[in-house]
This record gives sequence, C-alpha cells and structure tokens, in this order.
Amino acid sequence: MPEDTTQDIIFVTCTAPVNIAVVKYWGKRDEDLILPINSSLSVTLHQDQLKSTTTVACSARFKEDRIWLNGKEENINQPRLQSCLREIRRLVRKRRSNRDPGADVLSLSHKVHICSENNFPTAAGLASSAAGYACLVYTLSRLLSVEGELSTIARQGSGSACRSMYGGFVQWHMGMRADGKDSVAEQVEPESHWPELRVLVLVVSAERKPVGSTAGMQTSVDTSSLLKHRAEAVVPGRMDEMIQAIRKRDFSTFGELTMKDSNQFHATCLDTYPPIFYLNDVSRRVIGLVHRYNRHYRETRVAYTFDAGPNAVIYTLQPYVSEFVQVVKHFFPPETNGEEFLKGLPVGTVSLSDELTRAIAMDTLPKGIRYIISTKPGPGPRMVEDTSLHLLGPDGLPRTSA
Repeated sequence: MPEDTTQDIIFVTCTAPVNIAVVKYWGKRDEDLILPINSSLSVTLHQDQLKSTTTVACSARFKEDRIWLNGKEENINQPRLQSCLREIRRLVRKRRSNRDPGADVLSLSHKVHICSENNFPTAAGLASSAAGYACLVYTLSRLLSVEGELSTIARQGSGSACRSMYGGFVQWHMGMRADGKDSVAEQVEPESHWPELRVLVLVVSAERKPVGSTAGMQTSVDTSSLLKHRAEAVVPGRMDEMIQAIRKRDFSTFGELTMKDSNQFHATCLDTYPPIFYLNDVSRRVIGLVHRYNRHYRETRVAYTFDAGPNAVIYTLQPYVSEFVQVVKHFFPPETNGEEFLKGLPVGTVSLSDELTRAIAMDTLPKGIRYIISTKPGPGPRMVEDTSLHLLGPDGLPRTSA
C-alpha cells in the first residue's frame, strides 16, 4: 500500500541495489524490448554501501509526469522511461479490468513526479542505470499496488536492471520468445548463502564513460564475430559452471570464471570495429596486481571484473580483505589513508611481508585508485519507512538542501 499521504499527494520512497555481473550481458537481439543475445549472472551488492533511492509522488493536481535525477530535471519522454511507466500503468489497468478493488486507490489519469539519486558515481561503469531503473519500477509498483513479474518491466528500462530486482546471486535468462516474456531474472541463491564473500570496488574514475553501453553493445553486435562466438559457444556452459561454483561456495572456480568472463567481454569490445576501450592503464595494472598476488599464494584468493568502465570490482573472501586492501594501498599510494580513501565496511590493518611485495614487484602509481568501497552481497529493493527521507517535499517538488 502507498506509504505516506500529504494532503492530496501520495508518496512512496524505495531503494534498490547495484549488481555486478560475473557472466556479462553484452548485446541485444531486440533493441526495443531489450532482449539479450546471451544469459548473464550477477552478484547484488549491499545497499548500505551502494544504492539508488527513488521517491515517487502521485496527485490529481500534477499537470504532467516529471523526473529529477541527481538534482537535475531530465526529459520524462525518454523512450525507456516511458516504457516502464507504460508497462506499470498497463498492469494497473489489467487489475482494474479484473475488478480488483485494490486497483482503485489511484486514478490512472493522475500524473507522477519522480526524484531519484545515487550514492555512487553515475554512468562510470558502476551499474547506475541498473539500480536506477530497478528502483523506479519497484517504487512505482508499491505506489500503484502492482504485483507480478516486475523484472520484465525493469529490463525495458535498462537490461541489467532486471537483475537488481533481487538480492544475492541472480541470473537473467535470455529467453527465446519474440515478445520477451521469458526473458526474466531469477534468484539463484540469496545473499545469506555465502557469508564470507566480500566485494571491493576500486574507483579509478568517476567520470562518464566515453562510449555508453547502449551504443557500444549495438556496434559490437554489428561488427564483432567474437561476440557471436561468445554468446553461442561460451556463455551457456559458463552459466552452468558459475551457478555450480556459487552453490558449492567454490571461490577458486568462481574467481577464475569471473576473471575469464571479464577478459572476454573486453576482448569483444576490442574486436568491435571501431574498437571500444573501457579499461585504462590503471585498470590493466589492477589486473596484473591480482594475478601476481594469486600467483604468490598459488591459489585464487582475489578475482577482478570490469563492467563498461575502468573501475575494478574485486571479489574475495573475508580472511583476505585486509591484506589485499593493504596491497592496493602499497602499490597505489593514496593521498589520504583515512575514511576518504576507504569507505563502507570496516577493514582491519595488517603489515605486508617483504616476500609478498617483492613477489608482486610492480612500480607504485600514486593516486591511481581514487578510493575503495568495501561491501558484500546484499538484498533486493526495499521500501523506506522513514517519511522524512522522501526526496520530494510536501509540494511534490525536490527538497532543497539546507
């Protein structure tokens, strides 16, 4: 049910998580419905560290639908936004035609005001659109009392948004139907399944990526023969292997598959014509650091993955977090060692052995890593009960900062 009413305006606020794919989605077979050429699998990150927050207000007094993202009003007529609004309202009409009394809470003619913000860099390869569209769809569903398969609606905003509709470990089935009704997200295991798993986001750049994901993947579909081979011959088997590794909590296999899939994704970007470069020199140094660290211990203790951007996401297990963070600080000396560099879950301090630093044998790169976010797998979207946290004020417009 709607959360809060101020006079004739109804407000709902929700949050939704970022997800980071370990088997990547890249390429669509249908641009309008956002149907992928391969299945994918991701880990949902905890909202205590990374989340989108969205407030939706609905009122008869609103003249038009409006949206504000990170403090700036945006075009509500953007096609993907309209797809999500249209699909949610279609479900409301369907309920009403079935004479469900709960569907009469709000009039379909009422306009909505949407205000959304991220607590992490937008469009820098940290799955901001996934969290944002998942949050939008979930908040609208709570406002309008809509139930059902919401991941298909979130998918039409941003493909990977469907995976942010669930917590823990999530697969997105590519589906085979032309109408996309079987292209849905499904939870493989909940966030509680693997309590030792930890995630470190190494933020190399918070700048907007030079080639957006939508344009990049379409060019790859048009020009990369490696992408076609990946979708048809590699991903199906890799999905099965990854699901088994997660269910067995087999980090060695999980980590190796994660790194191989990231590397192949970026190889398809390089195989695209003209080529697309999402990684930078710091990204490549992080890749080298991870392999040298694992080689020293003769086992896979940490694993990297990179989405469409230069920022590294590191998967590891809790016993290795403190040492690896110290390794990152050693080879990428930060400007500050305080809270500004390390955010999120607390990380202990340890001393590095000379043997380890000699084995890694890399030149240092001061300030190469801007900061680290320490987090872990977390739950799916949730409703915010505290009405003081609405992003929209009593008049249905964004609150102004004090």
